[in-house]
Amino acid sequence: MIKGYTLPRTPKGKASLVPHPPWHYVGDVVAIEYTADRALIEAYLPEPLTLESTKCCIYFVDWQYASEDGKEYLDPVESQYKETIILMSASYKGESMAYCPYIWVSQDKAFLRGLIQGWPKQMGETHISKAFALESKAAPTGHFGATLTVNGKRYIESQILLDEENAEMPSPTFAGSALLRYFPNLVGDKHDEPLVNELVQLKSRDVKVSTVSKGDAQLNFVVSSEHELSDFAPVKVLGGYRFQVALTVDDLKVLEKL
Repeated sequence: MIKGYTLPRTPKGKASLVPHPPWHYVGDVVAIEYTADRALIEAYLPEPLTLESTKCCIYFVDWQYASEDGKEYLDPVESQYKETIILMSASYKGESMAYCPYIWVSQDKAFLRGLIQGWPKQMGETHISKAFALESKAAPTGHFGATLTVNGKRYIESQILLDEENAEMPSPTFAGSALLRYFPNLVGDKHDEPLVNELVQLKSRDVKVSTVSKGDAQLNFVVSSEHELSDFAPVKVLGGYRFQVALTVDDLKVLEKL
């Protein structure tokens, strides 16, 4: 008998790319709230989601991960990765929730964990300024930059200049996001009949958030105007944020089969 939570499944079940949940995360976050063009982004929402507002939020996150029984944090190659997440403001039957049209991640294990949940992950490289307790010309004092590159091409660049402590969390937030779990069918005449097509909601537990700092921000989409990502280019930048977050994932709520 072969075992394992994900492929590859083996006699001992230890080779699975992703181990059995729960999955534990902690991360440093740089986030920027902004508005986008309603005419361009509204069509991204799968029914029955509707657009609540044109407010979006982009998150650049430096994550560290551990499984329930593992100590992956002792091996940074296993536990650390970076991610860029774009969220839009949606509504489901009158309930406000975020929806994720795009997300990029730097590690295969995180990529697969995301697909299992419904995050539409692609591979990309997120870069974030580091903070240090020591005073130095090389250490930011409330001034941070974050960028996204994909296959060596810069897609997004940003800066934040923090001047406010104890701020509210940015919105939309990725906790409780609506996601689209979708797995296509390769059988001959069934290419348009996906094996999995469902609207789900992320269920995180044991969520902890540090003090949130806020300030002015700049956000620029460098990607070509012909790339669909440019649909989410900012119309107006509202503010920048920096904080830390920790959470655990081991459940999912199915909202509707599509």
